[in-house]
Amino acid sequence: MGTQGHMLECELRPGKQHCQSGTTAFIARSVETLQTLGLGGKCLLRLDSGNAAADNFDAFGDHYFIVKRNPRRECPEQMLALARRVGDKQDSREGKNVYTGFFDHFHPGGDQNRPCVPVAFEVIERTIDIDGQKLLVPKLEVNTWWTNLSCRAKTVLDLYHGHGPSEQYHSELKSDLDVERLPSGRLCANKIILLCAMVALQPIAPSWPRGHQTGWACPAENQHPALANQNGSQKYRLLRGSIGPPRRTN
Repeated sequence: MGTQGHMLECELRPGKQHCQSGTTAFIARSVETLQTLGLGGKCLLRLDSGNAAADNFDAFGDHYFIVKRNPRRECPEQMLALARRVGDKQDSREGKNVYTGFFDHFHPGGDQNRPCVPVAFEVIERTIDIDGQKLLVPKLEVNTWWTNLSCRAKTVLDLYHGHGPSEQYHSELKSDLDVERLPSGRLCANKIILLCAMVALQPIAPSWPRGHQTGWACPAENQHPALANQNGSQKYRLLRGSIGPPRRTN
Protein backbone atom coordinates (compact mmCIF):
# COMPACT_ATOMS: atom_id res chain seq x y z
CA MET A 1 0.00 0.00 0.00
CA GLY A 2 1.25 3.50 -0.79
CA THR A 3 4.84 4.14 -1.80
CA GLN A 4 6.51 2.33 1.09
CA GLY A 5 5.23 -1.18 0.50
CA HIS A 6 3.08 -1.72 3.57
CA MET A 7 1.01 -4.91 3.24
CA LEU A 8 -2.60 -4.43 4.20
CA GLU A 9 -3.81 -7.95 3.39
CA CYS A 10 -2.33 -11.11 1.92
CA GLU A 11 -3.75 -14.48 1.01
CA LEU A 12 -2.03 -17.74 0.09
CA ARG A 13 -4.00 -19.80 -2.40
CA PRO A 14 -3.64 -23.21 -4.05
CA GLY A 15 -2.06 -23.03 -7.47
CA LYS A 16 -5.15 -24.49 -9.14
CA GLN A 17 -7.45 -21.77 -7.77
CA HIS A 18 -8.58 -19.16 -10.31
CA CYS A 19 -7.39 -15.66 -9.47
CA GLN A 20 -10.99 -14.34 -9.28
CA SER A 21 -12.20 -17.04 -6.94
CA GLY A 22 -12.75 -15.40 -3.54
CA THR A 23 -11.40 -12.07 -4.77
CA THR A 24 -14.62 -10.11 -4.17
CA ALA A 25 -14.60 -11.07 -0.50
CA PHE A 26 -10.86 -10.32 -0.30
CA ILE A 27 -11.39 -6.82 -1.72
CA ALA A 28 -14.31 -6.16 0.61
CA ARG A 29 -12.20 -7.24 3.59
CA SER A 30 -9.32 -5.03 2.44
CA VAL A 31 -11.59 -2.01 1.99
CA GLU A 32 -13.03 -2.57 5.45
CA THR A 33 -9.51 -2.67 6.87
CA LEU A 34 -8.67 0.56 5.06
CA GLN A 35 -11.59 2.28 6.74
CA THR A 36 -10.32 1.27 10.18
CA LEU A 37 -7.01 3.03 9.46
CA GLY A 38 -8.74 6.42 9.43
CA LEU A 39 -6.68 7.71 6.52
CA GLY A 40 -9.16 10.45 5.70
CA GLY A 41 -9.78 10.40 1.96
CA LYS A 42 -10.44 7.95 -0.81
CA CYS A 43 -7.97 5.28 -1.82
CA LEU A 44 -7.04 4.13 -5.31
CA LEU A 45 -7.34 0.39 -5.97
CA ARG A 46 -5.62 -1.13 -9.00
CA LEU A 47 -6.35 -4.62 -10.34
CA ASP A 48 -5.36 -6.53 -13.45
CA SER A 49 -7.64 -8.13 -16.03
CA GLY A 50 -7.96 -11.36 -14.08
CA ASN A 51 -10.04 -9.46 -11.53
CA ALA A 52 -12.30 -7.53 -13.91
CA ALA A 53 -15.45 -9.36 -12.81
CA ALA A 54 -18.51 -7.17 -12.33
CA ASP A 55 -18.98 -8.41 -8.75
CA ASN A 56 -15.74 -6.72 -7.71
CA PHE A 57 -17.17 -3.29 -8.43
CA ASP A 58 -19.65 -3.74 -5.59
CA ALA A 59 -16.78 -4.24 -3.17
CA PHE A 60 -14.92 -1.05 -4.12
CA GLY A 61 -17.35 1.15 -2.21
CA ASP A 62 -16.66 4.86 -2.66
CA HIS A 63 -12.97 4.38 -3.43
CA TYR A 64 -11.29 5.08 -6.76
CA PHE A 65 -10.26 2.18 -8.94
CA ILE A 66 -8.39 1.24 -12.11
CA VAL A 67 -9.16 -2.24 -13.41
CA LYS A 68 -7.67 -3.66 -16.61
CA ARG A 69 -10.45 -4.88 -18.90
CA ASN A 70 -10.72 -8.17 -20.74
CA PRO A 71 -11.04 -7.48 -24.49
CA ARG A 72 -13.44 -10.42 -24.85
CA ARG A 73 -14.83 -10.43 -28.40
CA GLU A 74 -14.33 -6.77 -29.18
CA CYS A 75 -13.11 -6.08 -32.71
CA PRO A 76 -9.76 -4.20 -32.72
CA GLU A 77 -10.61 -2.48 -36.01
CA GLN A 78 -13.85 -1.12 -34.53
CA MET A 79 -12.03 0.05 -31.41
CA LEU A 80 -9.47 1.84 -33.59
CA ALA A 81 -12.21 3.60 -35.56
CA LEU A 82 -13.89 4.67 -32.31
CA ALA A 83 -10.57 5.82 -30.81
CA ARG A 84 -9.87 7.95 -33.88
CA ARG A 85 -13.25 9.59 -33.47
CA VAL A 86 -13.29 10.34 -29.74
CA GLY A 87 -9.65 10.03 -28.64
CA ASP A 88 -6.58 12.23 -28.63
CA LYS A 89 -3.57 11.33 -30.75
CA GLN A 90 -0.33 11.20 -28.77
CA ASP A 91 3.17 12.02 -29.97
CA SER A 92 5.00 8.90 -31.05
CA ARG A 93 7.58 7.58 -33.51
CA GLU A 94 7.03 7.30 -37.24
CA GLY A 95 4.70 4.44 -38.15
CA LYS A 96 3.13 4.28 -34.69
CA ASN A 97 -0.18 6.02 -33.96
CA VAL A 98 -1.32 6.14 -30.34
CA TYR A 99 -4.82 7.28 -29.33
CA THR A 100 -5.99 7.79 -25.75
CA GLY A 101 -9.29 8.88 -24.27
CA PHE A 102 -12.47 7.59 -22.67
CA PHE A 103 -15.41 5.45 -23.73
CA ASP A 104 -18.62 5.98 -21.78
CA HIS A 105 -20.99 3.29 -23.04
CA PHE A 106 -19.65 0.06 -21.49
CA HIS A 107 -21.31 -1.90 -18.68
CA PRO A 108 -19.17 -4.02 -16.30
CA GLY A 109 -19.51 -7.66 -17.22
CA GLY A 110 -21.79 -6.70 -20.10
CA ASP A 111 -24.65 -6.47 -17.59
CA GLN A 112 -27.12 -3.91 -18.92
CA ASN A 113 -28.68 -3.63 -15.46
CA ARG A 114 -25.49 -2.10 -14.13
CA PRO A 115 -24.69 1.57 -14.72
CA CYS A 116 -22.06 2.43 -17.31
CA VAL A 117 -18.51 2.88 -16.01
CA PRO A 118 -16.00 5.09 -17.87
CA VAL A 119 -13.34 3.18 -19.77
CA ALA A 120 -9.92 4.72 -20.36
CA PHE A 121 -8.36 3.43 -23.55
CA GLU A 122 -5.05 3.30 -25.36
CA VAL A 123 -5.27 2.12 -28.95
CA ILE A 124 -2.00 1.66 -30.84
CA GLU A 125 -1.74 1.27 -34.60
CA ARG A 126 1.66 0.20 -35.92
CA THR A 127 2.33 0.51 -39.66
CA ILE A 128 6.12 0.31 -39.24
CA ASP A 129 7.71 -2.00 -36.67
CA ILE A 130 10.47 -1.03 -34.26
CA ASP A 131 13.14 -2.19 -36.73
CA GLY A 132 11.82 0.07 -39.49
CA GLN A 133 10.07 -2.67 -41.46
CA LYS A 134 6.83 -1.48 -43.07
CA LEU A 135 3.88 -3.75 -42.39
CA LEU A 136 1.46 -4.85 -45.09
CA VAL A 137 -1.31 -5.06 -42.50
CA PRO A 138 -1.20 -2.63 -39.56
CA LYS A 139 -0.68 -4.25 -36.18
CA LEU A 140 -3.29 -3.15 -33.64
CA GLU A 141 -3.04 -3.15 -29.86
CA VAL A 142 -6.03 -2.23 -27.70
CA ASN A 143 -5.72 -1.62 -23.96
CA THR A 144 -8.67 -0.51 -21.84
CA TRP A 145 -9.26 0.08 -18.14
CA TRP A 146 -12.36 0.54 -16.02
CA THR A 147 -11.94 3.63 -13.86
CA ASN A 148 -13.90 6.25 -11.96
CA LEU A 149 -11.06 8.78 -11.89
CA SER A 150 -11.82 12.15 -13.44
CA CYS A 151 -8.26 12.87 -14.59
CA ARG A 152 -6.86 12.62 -18.13
CA ALA A 153 -6.71 9.20 -19.76
CA LYS A 154 -2.92 9.44 -20.02
CA THR A 155 -2.74 9.85 -16.24
CA VAL A 156 -4.89 6.75 -15.73
CA LEU A 157 -2.53 4.79 -18.00
CA ASP A 158 0.54 6.03 -16.13
CA LEU A 159 -0.99 5.08 -12.78
CA TYR A 160 -1.73 1.57 -13.97
CA HIS A 161 1.62 1.04 -15.68
CA GLY A 162 3.34 2.08 -12.46
CA HIS A 163 2.74 -1.44 -11.11
CA GLY A 164 6.32 -2.30 -12.09
CA PRO A 165 8.05 -0.57 -9.13
CA SER A 166 5.83 -2.40 -6.67
CA GLU A 167 7.46 -5.66 -7.75
CA GLN A 168 10.37 -4.52 -5.56
CA TYR A 169 8.14 -4.93 -2.52
CA HIS A 170 7.52 -8.56 -3.45
CA SER A 171 11.27 -9.03 -3.76
CA GLU A 172 11.83 -7.70 -0.24
CA LEU A 173 9.23 -10.07 1.16
CA LYS A 174 10.82 -13.06 -0.55
CA SER A 175 14.49 -12.23 0.00
CA ASP A 176 14.80 -10.27 3.25
CA LEU A 177 12.23 -12.38 5.07
CA ASP A 178 13.22 -15.61 3.30
CA VAL A 179 9.70 -16.74 2.44
CA GLU A 180 10.20 -17.41 -1.25
CA ARG A 181 9.93 -21.11 -0.43
CA LEU A 182 7.46 -21.75 2.34
CA PRO A 183 8.67 -24.57 4.60
CA SER A 184 5.57 -26.63 5.25
CA GLY A 185 3.87 -29.17 3.03
CA ARG A 186 0.50 -28.12 4.41
CA LEU A 187 -1.28 -25.10 2.95
CA CYS A 188 -2.86 -24.06 6.24
CA ALA A 189 0.55 -23.93 7.95
CA ASN A 190 2.08 -21.91 5.10
CA LYS A 191 -0.81 -19.46 5.32
CA ILE A 192 0.07 -18.76 8.94
CA ILE A 193 3.75 -18.35 8.08
CA LEU A 194 2.90 -15.87 5.31
CA LEU A 195 0.70 -13.85 7.64
CA CYS A 196 3.54 -13.70 10.18
CA ALA A 197 5.87 -12.53 7.40
CA MET A 198 3.38 -9.80 6.51
CA VAL A 199 3.43 -8.52 10.09
CA ALA A 200 7.23 -8.68 10.21
CA LEU A 201 7.45 -6.74 6.93
CA GLN A 202 5.79 -3.60 8.31
CA PRO A 203 8.80 -2.24 10.30
CA ILE A 204 11.00 -2.76 7.22
CA ALA A 205 8.81 -0.93 4.73
CA PRO A 206 9.26 2.66 6.01
CA SER A 207 13.06 2.28 5.76
CA TRP A 208 12.97 1.65 2.01
CA PRO A 209 14.39 4.57 0.00
CA ARG A 210 12.04 7.00 -1.63
CA GLY A 211 13.61 6.06 -4.95
CA HIS A 212 10.75 3.59 -5.35
CA GLN A 213 8.41 6.49 -6.03
CA THR A 214 7.72 7.03 -9.71
CA GLY A 215 4.49 9.00 -9.60
CA TRP A 216 2.16 5.99 -9.62
CA ALA A 217 1.16 6.47 -5.97
CA CYS A 218 1.62 9.05 -3.28
CA PRO A 219 2.79 9.08 0.34
CA ALA A 220 0.04 8.95 2.93
CA GLU A 221 0.48 12.63 3.76
CA ASN A 222 0.58 13.96 0.19
CA GLN A 223 -1.64 13.88 -2.85
CA HIS A 224 -0.52 12.93 -6.33
CA PRO A 225 0.16 16.26 -8.12
CA ALA A 226 -1.23 14.95 -11.41
CA LEU A 227 -4.52 14.11 -9.71
CA ALA A 228 -4.95 17.17 -7.51
CA ASN A 229 -8.37 18.73 -7.81
CA GLN A 230 -9.04 22.44 -8.07
CA ASN A 231 -8.95 23.15 -4.36
CA GLY A 232 -6.04 20.77 -3.78
CA SER A 233 -7.80 18.90 -0.99
CA GLN A 234 -8.23 15.45 -2.54
CA LYS A 235 -5.86 12.70 -1.44
CA TYR A 236 -5.12 9.51 -3.32
CA ARG A 237 -3.57 6.35 -2.03
CA LEU A 238 -2.94 3.03 -3.66
CA LEU A 239 -4.00 -0.42 -2.62
CA ARG A 240 -1.75 -2.67 -4.64
CA GLY A 241 -3.51 -5.39 -6.61
CA SER A 242 -2.12 -8.13 -8.79
CA ILE A 243 1.26 -7.60 -10.36
CA GLY A 244 1.87 -8.34 -14.01
CA PRO A 245 4.95 -8.58 -16.23
CA PRO A 246 6.77 -5.43 -17.44
CA ARG A 247 5.05 -3.78 -20.37
CA ARG A 248 6.92 -3.10 -23.60
CA THR A 249 6.51 0.54 -24.59
CA ASN A 250 7.84 0.71 -28.14
